Amino acid sequence: MLVLSRKPNETIRIGEDIEIRIIEVKGDTIRIGIEAPKSVDILRGELVQSISESNTEAIALDLDIFNQLTARTEK
Repeated sequence: MLVLSRKPNETIRIGEDIEIRIIEVKGDTIRIGIEAPKSVDILRGELVQSISESNTEAIALDLDIFNQLTARTEK
């Protein structure tokens, strides 16, 4: 992991077509802007984690329902 210190309005470049700009630092909150091609997905980490957890729960529920249905048909 690369760790950098930046001040407001300073940027970080990733490759040739992604730029991250520090917009504002207020207390323990930092506002950043990200310029990237539309083909690059930009998601908040906590959103990705929440979706992953929801998908895992859905798979577990589907497996439980499947097992209940197959148990009924075997009787």
